[in-house]
Amino acid sequence: METKIISINDVQKNMESIREAAKMLRNGQLVAIPTETVYGLAANGLDEVAVKSLYDAKERPYYKAFSLQVADVNMVKDIAARVPDMALKLFERFCPGPITIVLPRKSNIPKRVTGGKSTVGIRIPDNEIALAVLREAGVPLAVPSANISAHPSPTSAKMVYDDMKGLIPLILDGGPCNLGIESTIVDCTGDEPMIIRHGAISEKEIMECVSGEK
Repeated sequence: METKIISINDVQKNMESIREAAKMLRNGQLVAIPTETVYGLAANGLDEVAVKSLYDAKERPYYKAFSLQVADVNMVKDIAARVPDMALKLFERFCPGPITIVLPRKSNIPKRVTGGKSTVGIRIPDNEIALAVLREAGVPLAVPSANISAHPSPTSAKMVYDDMKGLIPLILDGGPCNLGIESTIVDCTGDEPMIIRHGAISEKEIMECVSGEK
């Protein structure tokens, strides 16, 4: 498989390429996209076959769940069975941004996405290219880091190409990622938020937001 790289310097001037990527995703193909944290490898989160391809490309065990990225908070309600107040506070304070919020999943989300779990991680990326692709695709996207499992998370299109050459058809090159570290994952399915993975947003910031201190 040939892996094509398309440079995106201006979203509005490159909408044809954005639409091409979105169409590929809707049709079950994999596309690497930039986010503010690291480059992600995107697949249609409602397409079980596409999600299986994502596991295979990353050489990732099937029991490890993927989170889903969406374009805005309205799309969260299409994925989550319940959105408690503390989750809404976090979405409103930090999104778009480097936070993934774990909530009970709706039945329309394939179990393959969530590793068989009843929950799903949801993120709204703070990157114009990623958001444009999400809006054009019109579906939630499973977007883990665009690397072979256990390899370093890529912060540039070249790093993605070095790892994924011949495995995926398209990489959207938006330049280097701003943060270079992954999102903070917060479980909001219980009475209190629980940090699952430390990342770009600190535990102190999370707790202050939920408690209303700031």
